Amino acid sequence: MAKETKIKYTQLFINNEFVDSVSGRKFATINPANGKIIAEISEGDKADIDKAVEAAKRAFDRKSEWRKMSAYDRGQLMHKFADLIERDLDYIATLETLDNGKTYANAVGDIQASIAFLRYYAGWCDKIVGTTIPTGDANFTLTRKEPIGVVGQIIPWNYPFMMLSWKWGPALATGCTMVLKPAEQTPLTALYAAALAKEAGIPAGVVNVIPGYGPTAGAAIAEHPDIRKVAFTGSTEVGHIIMEASGKSNLKRVSLELGGKSPLVIFDDVDVKEAAKIAYGAIFNNHGQNCCAGSRTFVHSKIYDEFVKYAKQLALDRKVGDPFDPKMEQGPQIDQEMFDKVMGLINSGKQQGAAVEAGGERKGDVGFFVQPTVFSNVTDNMRIAKEEIFGPVQSILKFDTIDEVIERANRTNYGLASGIITKDINKALIFAQAVEAGSVWVNSYDGLTPQTPFGGFKQSGMGRELGEEGLHEYLEIKTINIKIANGN
Repeated sequence: MAKETKIKYTQLFINNEFVDSVSGRKFATINPANGKIIAEISEGDKADIDKAVEAAKRAFDRKSEWRKMSAYDRGQLMHKFADLIERDLDYIATLETLDNGKTYANAVGDIQASIAFLRYYAGWCDKIVGTTIPTGDANFTLTRKEPIGVVGQIIPWNYPFMMLSWKWGPALATGCTMVLKPAEQTPLTALYAAALAKEAGIPAGVVNVIPGYGPTAGAAIAEHPDIRKVAFTGSTEVGHIIMEASGKSNLKRVSLELGGKSPLVIFDDVDVKEAAKIAYGAIFNNHGQNCCAGSRTFVHSKIYDEFVKYAKQLALDRKVGDPFDPKMEQGPQIDQEMFDKVMGLINSGKQQGAAVEAGGERKGDVGFFVQPTVFSNVTDNMRIAKEEIFGPVQSILKFDTIDEVIERANRTNYGLASGIITKDINKALIFAQAVEAGSVWVNSYDGLTPQTPFGGFKQSGMGRELGEEGLHEYLEIKTINIKIANGN
């Protein structure tokens, strides 16, 4: 059962202080396991974003404590921040489960991964270097890599703390200052992270957290003339809006990590039972609420029926219920809106002729629980094969040849992730080179690490997060050319 947890922070965090919103409005954050209100949260909007940006601008002033700090010391502050997260891991994971509905074990894993992401970027602080460029003996030419300035960051509800670490890690490492808007469904861990950043000694104004809604607080970030870069993780639809707002305002730099309808291709030379387990994790992890979920399972016709049998059993065995119960593997979907969307797409699959092998219904009548669902006989033209469901729904499609499946895998506006399961290295390499996706996993799925760049092709986004490439989104390159006086 849910732990008795005191909610410590419910206000906005601006300039290292928790404050009420200018309007005084509040909104409820809901426990998706039972639909009950956890806490009332201060609702930020444009006026609050303006205050936060002013604080971030002061912190970015060239004579500020943050700008004058050595890169090594900045890294030490990030390590201190990670230490505090480690100290309070149980409490943060509990907040995450209460607010998001993911199982407590999954929340712990997310927080541990977040610590690793932050420590990885802490190590980069004093290794962001420029170059010298040979431009002739009469000139000395070099480049400097400098922080871009005040950045706006808008994160989703599916991995609230982990997405915060993905955004804060490179921004802090490069020396930027930030205004972050957490998803309105899941603000609790971001506010707690802000308190830990202050405790770690990160100077006032470097980190600001403004809970609120997309059309108000989010739009104010995207449109703000003093924000030089916006990083967004969320839907492709909102990604379009942010790009438009950037163009209409100050041409702020934009990085987007958006939706996906990722293919996982399984050939007939594999251990079918093992392949079914990989595919099961690829779609059902995090309740299917994963932008790079392997949501189109392409299975070779020779093993299709055997694969469906295993996939069905895995889904039927999956335990769904109270996310604080250690025996449970799946909690609720995030809210009523997403629950309704998932159930609507499940119903469309039934209506369009896909066969329900498992699930297909709501579980219980309290909270937003969906049965793990497996569809067979899925065809490319069905909604469940084309639209991002963002729920625990596996669509299993049949294929015969590698050329055919590559063409079908690429027949989508998305291009975030992909996977292939085969013992044939040639097939794996052909697929890896031909698939239009930012990540390709061979004989596994979802293999993300701090060192590996992550992002999408096509309408799955632009720019990259993680790895050295994740730093580039927060840096400007300045070329300095010095004429050398003739010594003769």
